[in-house]
Parts: sequence; C-alpha cells; structure tokens
Amino acid sequence: MPRTKEFDRDQALRRAAEVFWDRGYEAASTDELLTAMGIGRQSMYNAFGDKRRLYLEALQHYQAETGAEMFERLRTAASPLGALSGVLLAIARQSADERRRGCMAVNAATEFGQADQEIGAIVNAGVNLCHVAYERVLAEAKRKGEVRPDLDERAAARFLHSTLVGLRVSARSGAAPEMLHDIATVAIDGLRAR
Repeated sequence: MPRTKEFDRDQALRRAAEVFWDRGYEAASTDELLTAMGIGRQSMYNAFGDKRRLYLEALQHYQAETGAEMFERLRTAASPLGALSGVLLAIARQSADERRRGCMAVNAATEFGQADQEIGAIVNAGVNLCHVAYERVLAEAKRKGEVRPDLDERAAARFLHSTLVGLRVSARSGAAPEMLHDIATVAIDGLRAR
C-alpha cells in the first residue's frame, strides 16, 4: 500500500519560500529547506521535484501573495496617489529585519540577472502586472487631478516600479529609513499636480 503525504503542501511551500527569501537560491541548502518544511528528502522530491522546481514554485507563490496584497491596497484606496505613496513609504517604515530581507522577486532578479530565463520570466510577469496596476492607478489619479495633467501614465508606472526596486535594493543594503523616506517622497512629489 503506497504511503500518503503526511504534510500540508501549501505550508511546506510557504516555509521553503521563507528560506529562499532569507538566503537566496544558491545559499539555501537542501537540508535547510527540509528542516524548515518539516519533511524528508523523498517527500520533497515527490511533492516538488528538485530544489530548482521548489524555488520556482516558491517564487511564483510569493509573487501571487504579495501582488494580491498590494493590488488590493491600490484598488481600495480613496486617493490613488496616496496609495502609490503608501506602497513606496511602506519600505521606509519596515523593521530592520524586514528591510534586510528585501523582496523575494527583486532578490531573484539581482541573484540571477538574465542568466536564468525561467526565473526571469516569472520575475518579468510580476513586473508587467505591477506596471499595468500602476498605470491604472495613475490614470485614476489623473482623472482626480492628483497628478500632472500631462503625465505619461506608462512612463510614470515604469518609473515608480524602478523606484520601488531601487528602494528594495537600498533597504536590503542597509540604507537608513530616513533616506528611503526621502527617495519615496521625491518620487511621488515629481508626479503630483501643481
């Protein structure tokens, strides 16, 4: 009689994502992952395949969860520009440990660059979703008179995302919260209607 899975796959995936988020792909050992997931080696291989497949799934899971949270904040905010400001300023408000961890997707982009097409495709899919969401929010901000009437929403969305990535990398590198706050404020002020 075959053995059945004796673990919660989603919980194991979340725990693996935490390890990858903290350590990166290369630095995370299989033993660390197994310990965090609370499963044996064969269970990991049966449920997820190898370490690389586990990483890809963990990265997709991370992007889906964090993306959904951010998109909900953007969608429900009374002030579109205020919502975008909140996304950027939230990085400055994070604890030192949260800032050190950064963003798993940004960490993946900096760890792999263009060396891994599959990881790049996952990261780029998330980037594209962010661009679309920011563009919609900026269009609404323009409609409400919160941003300059001549603002190019597509270019501004790309700028905001690049600013967010820069903030994440700076935060992970140890930038002071005051510096992160200043960067976020200048970025938003540059969009604001005068």
